[in-house]
Amino acid sequence: MKPQITTLHSLAGLRSALRRLAHRAGLPVELRSRLALSATRVARPELLAGRPVLLETVPPQSGRADERLTVRLHLPHAPRRPSLEGLPLPPERLPGTDVVWRVPVPAAPDGGAAAGDPPGLVELLEEELTAAVDRVDALADDHQRLKHELAETNSGVLALYVQLEERDEQLRQAHGRILRQLEDALRPPPVRVPGLEMAVHYEPAEKHAPTGGDLYDWFVLPDGTVHITVVDALGHGLTSTRSALNVTHAVRTLALEGHPLESIVARTDQVLATFDHELMATVQLVRLDPRSGELVLANGSHPPALLVREDGESSLLEVRGRGIGFPLPGSERLLRDRLGPGDLLLLYTDGLTESRRDPREGEQRLARAAARHRHRPIEEVPAAIADEMHTVILHPDDTVALTVRRVTG
Repeated sequence: MKPQITTLHSLAGLRSALRRLAHRAGLPVELRSRLALSATRVARPELLAGRPVLLETVPPQSGRADERLTVRLHLPHAPRRPSLEGLPLPPERLPGTDVVWRVPVPAAPDGGAAAGDPPGLVELLEEELTAAVDRVDALADDHQRLKHELAETNSGVLALYVQLEERDEQLRQAHGRILRQLEDALRPPPVRVPGLEMAVHYEPAEKHAPTGGDLYDWFVLPDGTVHITVVDALGHGLTSTRSALNVTHAVRTLALEGHPLESIVARTDQVLATFDHELMATVQLVRLDPRSGELVLANGSHPPALLVREDGESSLLEVRGRGIGFPLPGSERLLRDRLGPGDLLLLYTDGLTESRRDPREGEQRLARAAARHRHRPIEEVPAAIADEMHTVILHPDDTVALTVRRVTG
């Protein structure tokens, strides 16, 4: 069939010609609308500039299995090739400025052999508008269905998220219980000896990881003297707990073997250096005679002990020394003092005084807190002091607070 060529001078004429042509070829309404819109966009710059365009059409050939409607736009006066981006029905680009659409048509065109007068442009536009409205309604229905499905999916995901959070919390609590049981097994109960009251409070930096490098040990030597060890091993978690245990076990062994107190810090470093090269820990050692109240203290880089007299006067028991894993480890000397009836001795790790990052300010607050709580039942004293010291925590750390009070009778 020979091609038909029409010269067009307006957008309205181009739209009308394309719609009637597509209707005669039997194109579906949506495809007809896409073709008219795409060709109009391509020809718009030319027609608005007053330059005519040529519309060449080749109707489909009946009897062929691959029938196509061919629509070619000639833009003979266009200064440049037209842009084809974003067209509803992309064409093929030809050499020069021409473009062509080859549109498949149905096997039995809806209007190709219809009898009577062809519909007017208004009827064709109404038909396209009706099809567009139906399409919008269908999309709206799909959108509503998808929103409902998404809401159900989100509800399911939220329920799953809640279940996972609950499960995670259960695991954290179980983990915490296991570690607390481990802590209870590692930390010895207070020593019961006439003349002394003893209590301890331990507070982890993180409640779900209640184990760390802050550890203590206390026991009675063969001569009746009470030995106390307080250790703060570098790090957190089980690794630091193992390091602290190594220190307390080594100190206990050396003390029970009868090594002099002034040598135990350095000797502990020698013992542990052979199998734990990464170990670093501060350590404080105290000997107390329950009968006389005599106090002897050795130190390796540990915060000073606090002695609070029965009348509320307090002093820090400072001894220079270097801890386990430090250069030249050992206590430089022994400090001697005496606990009188009602006097309170407080041993602690730096988590108690450095929660606000200023250790000196922390020591001053500690002295005031210990003086305030010194007459409470001994089981309450360490926790009461820690609670007052931790009203503001800028630097969370594991904390040990251990108190010893001398009593009469």
